Amino acid sequence: MDTATLWLLPALPLAGAVVLLLTGRYADKWGHLLGTAIALASFVVAVLGFADMLGRDTADRAMHQNLFSWVPVAGLQVDFALQVDQLSMCFALLITGVGSLIHVYSIGYMSRDPARRRFFAYLNLFLAAMLLLVLANNYLVLYLGWEGVGLASYLLIGFWHEKPSAATAAKKAFVVNRVGDMGLAIAMMVMFATFGSIDFGVVFGAAPSANEGTLTAIGLLLLLAACGKSAQVPLQSWLGDAMEGPTPVSALIHAATMVTAGVYLIARSHAIFDLAPNARLGVVLVGAVTLLFGAIIGCAKDDIKKALAASTMSQIGYMVLAAGLGPAGYAFAIMHLLTHGFFKAGLFLGAGSVMHAMDDETDMRRYGGLRTLLPITYVTFGIGYLAIIGVPPFAGFFSKDRIIEAAFNQGGMSGIALGLAALLGAGLTAFYMTRVMLMTFFGERRWKPDTHPHESPAVMTGPMILLALGSIGAGAVFAFGSSLQNWLEPVVGAQHGTETVPAALVTTLVLGVVAVGVAVAYSQYAQREVPETAPETVSALTVAARRDLYGDAVNEAAFMRPGRHLTRALVFLDNRGIDGVVNGTAALIGGLSARARRVQSGFVRSYALSMFTGAALVAAALLAVRLW
Repeated sequence: MDTATLWLLPALPLAGAVVLLLTGRYADKWGHLLGTAIALASFVVAVLGFADMLGRDTADRAMHQNLFSWVPVAGLQVDFALQVDQLSMCFALLITGVGSLIHVYSIGYMSRDPARRRFFAYLNLFLAAMLLLVLANNYLVLYLGWEGVGLASYLLIGFWHEKPSAATAAKKAFVVNRVGDMGLAIAMMVMFATFGSIDFGVVFGAAPSANEGTLTAIGLLLLLAACGKSAQVPLQSWLGDAMEGPTPVSALIHAATMVTAGVYLIARSHAIFDLAPNARLGVVLVGAVTLLFGAIIGCAKDDIKKALAASTMSQIGYMVLAAGLGPAGYAFAIMHLLTHGFFKAGLFLGAGSVMHAMDDETDMRRYGGLRTLLPITYVTFGIGYLAIIGVPPFAGFFSKDRIIEAAFNQGGMSGIALGLAALLGAGLTAFYMTRVMLMTFFGERRWKPDTHPHESPAVMTGPMILLALGSIGAGAVFAFGSSLQNWLEPVVGAQHGTETVPAALVTTLVLGVVAVGVAVAYSQYAQREVPETAPETVSALTVAARRDLYGDAVNEAAFMRPGRHLTRALVFLDNRGIDGVVNGTAALIGGLSARARRVQSGFVRSYALSMFTGAALVAAALLAVRLW
């Protein structure tokens, strides 16, 4: 791949989406095959580009392509331009590779859905938007992909729109993301006002000359945008409800596309965050709070997909925390993002396989003992489980442990606090993921008598096996010889920092905490009978976790209700104030005109009498003046 063919990466899936949507029902029989073939073709293009990039010198690996002049107005010249470098290539491979496997899996999962062709069109659109986002050469093209991702997620989350819960979840995701999107839009306005451009090269090159306050404002606005797309506190409330969409959608959102966009935005804008320590502090705090927030919620969810959704929130929190650490953490954030793409996609597809076998049942309290009936699902899901909790030598061990080490190595009380938060998150992850494994695959069979579990077809288990292989070896490949760090160094800078806490000690602590989390979950869900309904007598923390730590309630109290009252007040002011003045003035003029019109009777005698009276008054006045 060279600069002449760079446009093919987003253009291929976009063309697939257009063809599948415009051909309508004529493509029902082969639309899913075309959509999958298009995704695979994009992956081939990405692999060829990666191979070509490897053959180049480090300084020549970044490629740019200017397609056309997009916004040619005075003072603002924006080209529709693309670029691919080491950072965007990582995302291109992840999006197209994992996305293609999800397409293949969807052939079996959606085989009985009458709208399957439309589903694959939306999947292609999702890939196109995300690829445009990561291949953009400026913030406006990135924003186009950013909004495209939001549109595709709305269409896919609400794909089964005949279900009120799905339609509501889609609207909720769309609205919450609009809040974050405003942050990106305003950030671009501040960039243009400050630098006169929104091109990456111009903005990042001129950033050192800007004052810290402006850079902090831009950084915080970009963080707000990242919170929306990556479901970070306080804009996390949409992610759990998004599970109303088909399971392949959940895998695509959580592993390869939407929630990774916020991490990409922060890493891509590292030149701004490196010069704005207060904005970076905000990134760190959001990541640390969210990784614990999501982990606590995951401990109380009985719905298998919502438990995995809470897990994604927590794992993305690790990535955001690492990105907030600056040069010491950028590469580790991307490493965990890539390994997470393998094991989280595998876990969601495994959950879909379980649901496929259990007549779409999602309540884990109605599972149990499935390991013997779903052997491939059990093994592949188990590998993803070992990877996410960080058991060596699985992928998560190499990426998440590095983030925890980087947090401790910040030094001082802040480093200890961040390290302990990340360490606690690892223990909670081990607990809730062990809980998912035990409630689903072990113990007594708790399903309904008319349920007949069965293994999924090869078209579904094949992608699960490939993702399981990635969950085993990806971390070691990225960590070997610091290969990923060296690969990303030209884009995000060289990693630097002091080792205040020995890596061996951190690893020992993490594995010990993980073991404790596994042991606690084992004692509660393997050595005790799992009731088919959740106990009503539980702790206040469990109640809060079941209710997503009152995220919706907080948003309603802090934003929705005040916003509604403000809107009503503005409507009242508009109706009674502004409109009242305008309408009152019109009524006054109309009333005066109506009264003045009464003197126009149309009778000549009346006009003559008026003229005589007027003349008499004038004469009397003149006579009075003369006598005076």
